[in-house]
This record gives sequence, C-alpha cells and structure tokens, in this order.
Amino acid sequence: MSDAGPGPTLAESRRPTSRRAVRRRRALLAGTLVLVALVVASTYGIKALTASLRSPECTISAAGITETFDPDQTANAALIAAISVKRDLPSRAATIALTTAFQESKIRNLNYGDRDSLGLFQQRPSQGWGTAEQILDPVHATNAFYDALVKFKGYETADITKVAQKVQRSGYPEAYRDHEGQGRVLASTLTGYSPAGLTCRLDPATTHAAPEVVKADLAQQMGVTTARAADGILTVTAADERQAWAVAHWAVARAQAYGVTKVSIGNRTWDRSAGDEGWSTGQPSKTVTVTLN
Repeated sequence: MSDAGPGPTLAESRRPTSRRAVRRRRALLAGTLVLVALVVASTYGIKALTASLRSPECTISAAGITETFDPDQTANAALIAAISVKRDLPSRAATIALTTAFQESKIRNLNYGDRDSLGLFQQRPSQGWGTAEQILDPVHATNAFYDALVKFKGYETADITKVAQKVQRSGYPEAYRDHEGQGRVLASTLTGYSPAGLTCRLDPATTHAAPEVVKADLAQQMGVTTARAADGILTVTAADERQAWAVAHWAVARAQAYGVTKVSIGNRTWDRSAGDEGWSTGQPSKTVTVTLN
C-alpha cells in the first residue's frame, strides 16, 4: 500500500487556464452580446422606421363597417356632422350631406371643379350657392347644403340618390348611392351614436392651437358653448353622453389641425402618441377634455 497522502482534489487536478484562452472566451462573450444588441436594435429600428413611413390615417368603425380616411377628409367630415348637431337635425341629414360631399369632392375643400363648381359640395356661384369666397368657407357651404336639404319633405326616409339629386342637381345622380356606406359610418360616429368609433394615427404635433381657438370653433360648428379653456386644456361639459362622444370624436378628427395630443371622455382616452391603439378602456362621462400641449 502506498503511504502517499490523499490525491489531488478535482479543482486541483485541472490544468491551469492560459491567459490566451481567457481572452478568447471574453472576446467570444463580448461578440455575442454585441450581436444580441444589434438584433434587438435592428428589430426596434425596423418597427420605428415602418411607423415613420406610414401616412397619417383615421379609422372609423360603426355597425360592423370600417372605413379609413386621411386627416384632412376626417376634419372636414367632422365639421359637416357637427353642423347637423348644432342645427338639431337627424343623423340621416348628416348621412346625406357626407355621402354627397364624398361623391362631389372626396370630402375635400377643393378650389376648382367642373365649370364654376367649388368646395366640399362642388356648389356653383352661378347656381345661387353664394360667392366663390363663401362656397370655399366650409361652414357656409355646409349650412347652404342643409338649408336646401330641409326644404324637401320626407328626406329622412327618402332614397339617398333622389334626395341628393334634388339638392345638388348633379349630372351623375346614381353615383351618390355608391358612397352611402361611407356616409352612414361617418355620420353615426361623428354625431356620437357610435362610441369610440373614431381613432387617428398622426405624426407628432409640432404646433398647438390656443384652447380659445378650439373653443370658438366648437361653438361655431357644433353649437356647444359649455367649454372652458385654461392652461392648454379645453374642458367641455356636454348635455349628455351622446353629445360628449360627438365632441370627443370632433376633437380627434380635427387633432391634426389643432395639434391636439389627448382627448378624454370620462376615463376613456385617445392618446396621439399611442399610434393605432385607439381609445383606452374605462368609463365615459359627459365631461370631455382636450389637451393642446
């Protein structure tokens, strides 16, 4: 039997690691970490780039129908619907007006058209709709359209093509029917009958309108005069929840023009920085806040 002492422990039996091997392992680990960082950065970078390349867009949903419009169209549509609310007209009036505007101008305030046609509804100075300057004022043009519409008894239930043709005297009367779906979804949402039906994906705001300006426009267009402006925020107390949604959707629809960053109705919020996420969950109320900073 050998009188030698106990053998070396496992750790002691390993060959010493050379400095070169240690450096190689450290270099390999560092390279792996760099690669992982690049993959992560690339993934987020691609997402950010994709988001930056997407055009601003508004989505409107009601009764299982979804339509998309650009912010300019949506802002004009909100004005047309708001004036119907101010005049206490049925939502059918807004549907007819929005359908007509879509057919005539794609809901754009055009400074040109067939012969002397101009504006959202392509109204003609020579046909008694007003001066060119008046027709290019969306508020005047929309009120002129409604003034003509309400003269036709039974327009609330009549065929949209027949009614629009009576008002517009178009050379293509059947074309109105093609856009009734867009008119219905816009009217239902923008007059407050379809809660949380409108959301917009917009670029970051670079300028902000004064709350007093938005307050004045809301009064002129929708007839709501209960707004209070202070510290970059407009607070509106609506008559009921439907009117509150009409105000909230109006503010989102015109967010690009005013530089709106957030719109809240009770505990539900549309946040400009949230992209396509839309309205948060929560309980709505009759109080709407519009943030402009």
